[in-house]
Amino acid sequence: MPELPEVEVVRAGLAPAVTGARIAGVTVHDDRALTRHTGTAAEFEGALTGRLMTAAARRGKFLWLPLDGGEDALIGHLGMSGQLLLRAAGSPPERHERIRLDLQHPVHGEVAVVFADQRTFGSLAIDQLILTPDTAAGGHGDARALVPRQVAHIARDPLDPAFDERRFRAALARSRSAIKRVLLDQGIVSGIGNIYADEALWAARIHPETTAERVAARTVTRLLAEVRAVLEKALAEGGTSFDEQYVNVNGEAGYFAHSLNAYGRTGQPCPRCGHAIVRVSFMNRSSHYCPHCQRLR
Repeated sequence: MPELPEVEVVRAGLAPAVTGARIAGVTVHDDRALTRHTGTAAEFEGALTGRLMTAAARRGKFLWLPLDGGEDALIGHLGMSGQLLLRAAGSPPERHERIRLDLQHPVHGEVAVVFADQRTFGSLAIDQLILTPDTAAGGHGDARALVPRQVAHIARDPLDPAFDERRFRAALARSRSAIKRVLLDQGIVSGIGNIYADEALWAARIHPETTAERVAARTVTRLLAEVRAVLEKALAEGGTSFDEQYVNVNGEAGYFAHSLNAYGRTGQPCPRCGHAIVRVSFMNRSSHYCPHCQRLR
């Protein structure tokens, strides 16, 4: 599933094309792409046509395009294989195309935003914007203290200026869950998925099964620093793509996969100590770590 870097790459790519653009037309090819939307495909098309998009924002793995009037937004979740692509107006349908938005931009002219999704777990929806409880910006890309109702339960990510580090530390201190499970809990900290959790824990020398409440304060400081470093490096490299499903708005894959130290490197030598990276089952997924550098204490 796309994590913060992959979704932020998409948001940043969309922003220049959608900000200030008017939606000239909407075509829903497959209403399975509207699982998060309340209403029919025809209602979705009608409610968006003629609207002006004012920004492109993101919190965690969700992104949204606020609409004129300031009361609602078009939100998107990429699921496991969703893609938001920028294409020329009138371009041929994309493989697995589910929804197409035809835009008219005052500077860039006509352009299309295509939502393609092979596995159909992703979704677009129109959702109400509500005030953020902390009065800070709802997400990266929009300074207003508004967030879609469907996204309000998602915690801020470690790169968000409004990320509450004290709240995060308090959540760890009272949790008896494995530290990796806490990192994957989007209600505590958002944007971190399996790949970047493994990478940050490797960098911080923490075993993924370490009980969160037993992680010392200074180690939490190191962990947060490594989480931020991993996310920022992945952003700089366009995210992680293994099967070319996670792509930017131009259909280009990121190359952070070449920088991975633990994830997906089962049996290969740890870049730090040379011992073999191991893979174990974890929450219907897998954890990758070095048993020598990341000892369970």
